[in-house]
Amino acid sequence: MARILSGVQPSGELHLGNYFGAIVQHLALQHEGDALFFIADYHALTTVQDAPRLRELTRDVAATYLALGLDPKKATFFRQSDVPEVHELTWMLEVVTGMGLLERAVSYKDKVARGIKPTVGLFTYPALMASDILIYKSNIVPVGADQVQHIEIAQDMAGSFNAAFKVDVLVRPEARLSEVPKVPGTDGQKMSKSYGNAIPIFATGKALKKAVNAIVTDSKDPKQGPLDPTTCNAFAIYGLFASSDEREALATRYREDRAFPCLLYTSPSPRD
Repeated sequence: MARILSGVQPSGELHLGNYFGAIVQHLALQHEGDALFFIADYHALTTVQDAPRLRELTRDVAATYLALGLDPKKATFFRQSDVPEVHELTWMLEVVTGMGLLERAVSYKDKVARGIKPTVGLFTYPALMASDILIYKSNIVPVGADQVQHIEIAQDMAGSFNAAFKVDVLVRPEARLSEVPKVPGTDGQKMSKSYGNAIPIFATGKALKKAVNAIVTDSKDPKQGPLDPTTCNAFAIYGLFASSDEREALATRYREDRAFPCLLYTSPSPRD
């Protein structure tokens, strides 16, 4: 039986990127193997260092997963910090890992470019993530497209560890992408709490309206012709909820230069 492992950071309110990029897949995989899902509170320390706030966010993540359908009888659901041995393995991996491997991490460069403080913890983040995966001998790791490189780093670290200590202990993990490997944020980039472009899962009322109104749309001059649905951020976010027929109907309105009335008045049917 395959062992499935994934985690989510309690660094802020969970959003549609978390839901479509990870949670939906987690809920399905709890029925397909030995599933382990954890709340990555150690990882969240790179951005959240207020202890009461981190505890609150951790509880919120747990409540959200349970509310959305995670069954503790079918999947192991735990907090990362409840397994301190993960730090021991992290150090063992770091002493056999070349600097170049971590220096090539795209996620680190992207976060620093967006203004996140370049701490040692942020730089060595992939080593802790590799330890999370390898310590449980996980075979399958469901992730978004932006995390695939981290799985590849974990694969390299497992090989380096086994070679350095002449053992065959750490299992090579494989990434598994969701049907929506990258969820766009309101600015068109990857949706992320740290980027300030997220739409919370349970947002309602004014908060939801504010988030939706922040979606960046195409500023193309109408004289240049109709908008292209394949490059429109509003269309991409709408498509997360809409059925195939609803998506095609809206795409037709784009091509006929009737997109904006549709965006204002069309209400996609909720998914099961």
